[in-house]
Amino acid sequence: MTNHYFNHPIALLHYYKFGNGPTAMLCFHGYGMHGKQFKILEEHLDTDYTFYGFDLFFHEATKLKNEDLDLIKKGISKQQLTKLFIDFCDEQQIQKFSVLSYSMGSHYATTLVEEVPERILDFITAAPSCFKPGWLVTFLSSKKLGNKALEKLALSDKGMLNLLKTIKKLRVIDDNIYEILYKEIATYELRFAFYACLTYLKQLKMNHQRFIENLNQYQIKSIFIFGARDKNYPAKIAEAAIKKIYLAKQEVLDANHELVNAQFPHHLKRLLYDY
Repeated sequence: MTNHYFNHPIALLHYYKFGNGPTAMLCFHGYGMHGKQFKILEEHLDTDYTFYGFDLFFHEATKLKNEDLDLIKKGISKQQLTKLFIDFCDEQQIQKFSVLSYSMGSHYATTLVEEVPERILDFITAAPSCFKPGWLVTFLSSKKLGNKALEKLALSDKGMLNLLKTIKKLRVIDDNIYEILYKEIATYELRFAFYACLTYLKQLKMNHQRFIENLNQYQIKSIFIFGARDKNYPAKIAEAAIKKIYLAKQEVLDANHELVNAQFPHHLKRLLYDY
């Protein structure tokens, strides 16, 4: 595995490269993770794919060129996000590529399907939050009142922790998601990153119809993986959409939300080559 930077007007994009296969795979990690999340695939798929694992916005080494609060509040558009990754692919001389995403990363991946389906070979996603982010995420990221409240909480020492405890009691999130989020609000810098990440991606709301139509029109093979014990993003959130996709596979694993584990490469390899 090697690590690199792609210098773009929007951001200094940090990424890891691993594997030496003929097909490029762009990888979009989950919240609180980093571009190395899918490195576990290297041993099993390194001769088939060359993986590019990006540190997503407000994670690890990737930095926006302009982190002005007003710009973050405006958010990045689907067109801007797409240009960033297409410019990256053009520099790397990647004409067509597959996309792999987990949880929060699915917002990046589905945006590419909506905007540049002609460039995509396969679409693979695990626990895709894009299908139904939840009312609380929508309220805090997209609604003026909710986002303002989140901004104030992010600047508070205990506000975010108290909010997290409250939404856990209301069963908006389960214990697993609570533990993940708790680790991400320990410092002011982490709380600000949480606010910025939620706010900056608000324009990446999935267009279900366009997503389905593009997968079908361009005959993109797609794989949807869920955890049977994932209470926040269970398989049912995508049932209606998957039924309309011609080349779709769905797999429900005996797992919770943390699907990218030691068994994930075995399941993914089987799904990829069972077509």
